[in-house]
Amino acid sequence: MLHDPNRIYVFDTTLRDGEQVPGSQLTTPEKLIIAEALETLGVDVIEAGFPISSPGDFNSVVEISKLVTNPTVCALTRANKGDIDCAAEALKYAKHPRIHTGIGSSDMHIKFKFNSTREAILERAVEAVKYAKGFVEDIEFYAEDAGRADNEYLARMIEAVIAAGATVVNIPDTNGYCLPEQYGAKIKYLKENVKNIDQAIISVHCHNDLGLATANSLAGLQNGARQVECTINGIGERAGNTSLEEIVMALKVHQSLDLHTAINTKQLYPLSGMVSRMMRMPVQANKAIVGRNAFAHSSGIHQDGVLKHRENYEIMNPEDVGIDQSEIILTARSGRHALKHHLVRLGYAIDRIDLDQVYQRFLELADAKKELKDDDLLQLMGAKAEENIRNGLAISTLQVTTGDQETPVATIKISHNGTDYAATATGNGPVSATIKAIEKITGKHIEIKEFNIHSIHGGSDDVSKVDMRVVYEDKSYMGYGFSTDIVRASANAYLDALNKFIELETVNY
Repeated sequence: MLHDPNRIYVFDTTLRDGEQVPGSQLTTPEKLIIAEALETLGVDVIEAGFPISSPGDFNSVVEISKLVTNPTVCALTRANKGDIDCAAEALKYAKHPRIHTGIGSSDMHIKFKFNSTREAILERAVEAVKYAKGFVEDIEFYAEDAGRADNEYLARMIEAVIAAGATVVNIPDTNGYCLPEQYGAKIKYLKENVKNIDQAIISVHCHNDLGLATANSLAGLQNGARQVECTINGIGERAGNTSLEEIVMALKVHQSLDLHTAINTKQLYPLSGMVSRMMRMPVQANKAIVGRNAFAHSSGIHQDGVLKHRENYEIMNPEDVGIDQSEIILTARSGRHALKHHLVRLGYAIDRIDLDQVYQRFLELADAKKELKDDDLLQLMGAKAEENIRNGLAISTLQVTTGDQETPVATIKISHNGTDYAATATGNGPVSATIKAIEKITGKHIEIKEFNIHSIHGGSDDVSKVDMRVVYEDKSYMGYGFSTDIVRASANAYLDALNKFIELETVNY
């Protein structure tokens, strides 16, 4: 059945199970944007919706089926003909269609949800798979509440639905009940006691009610499952589903498991942010892999360790999940190493600084503030905000003329190694003209991706802080500039970014 026995197939149900969170429903255009991003991410299966549930869900499955090329598009049904007919119709444009049908397998569900018997439920399961098989070849069967099901009965059910044509068998811990040892043992039991199990892929679908969804999914994979069902950011009903980013990175970090996916992990962080915004569900700060603090360090001991050798306190490279770099947060708990790191980043020559003295002043300021930013450090060092304190390229003079009826013109003089180089340029605004004049001197066009202006002090004489992100040769660099004049602050920020990557000998003399 499997060409690569160590390949884990990633089944993403963000658009179905994930969307069942109250207040987080998506429109069809929004679902299409996420589906396209999931394809770029490299998921193997996209569960696009539950077509019978609403016209909107039906339409979403249709449109996603038309849009994506590589992933299997899956539609959920209950074990009845009406649901299956609807799913088959919604999937008619899919390049790789899958019907996902199933029924409860625990005695709890059989008695209190269906008011039925084990044998009757078994018959319904087989009937549903056979009926669905008449529409598409790829059939996934879910044994709902398998986590609490009797293993012997569950094995009978799985054997019967595989015989009826199921290509994937989903063993859900629907209520997040199992401990990892229990869930792993359940998968192992099926591997050893279902005689035709090699004719189907075992899938794990775990909920997070006890915070064990990722651990349970890993236990299932270690015991023979080869598909994992998950969502971006771990969203889903109640406490959520297995987090896609957690399971993928756990497999990547633990190479000894010898299990791998086709996920492009560099897309994890951007996609996490997209899903968070579209579904109006903020990601908790300490969320593994994609949380704001996942690669942030504020403890002095940790900061010192990570600056000496990243792996001291980071088991993953932030770039592997799409984050530019770790954050060293300056607080009263930060040590000299962290302070030195930020001063060097801001352009100070550490060999000319009495670091012990600066550190004492830093602690006094840090005690008064929760977190120190770049402008706090500049004030701490006594730097005048309008001065460019960086090494390398620095502004000698800047003159800009603009007006309602005039095209903005900037003339800038930049010094390097004691020599000044001047250029004049026009632009659609004073900042644009200034940047173009700098480009004439450096001979390089650098793409600006982010541009933010902040006021440090407030009032009519406030100092402006500009932070800017530029991209050069597929890498991002941040620049910071300060001045009472926004244009000068912008020029300082642009030069600050350039000084971090541009080779000084490339300056266009």
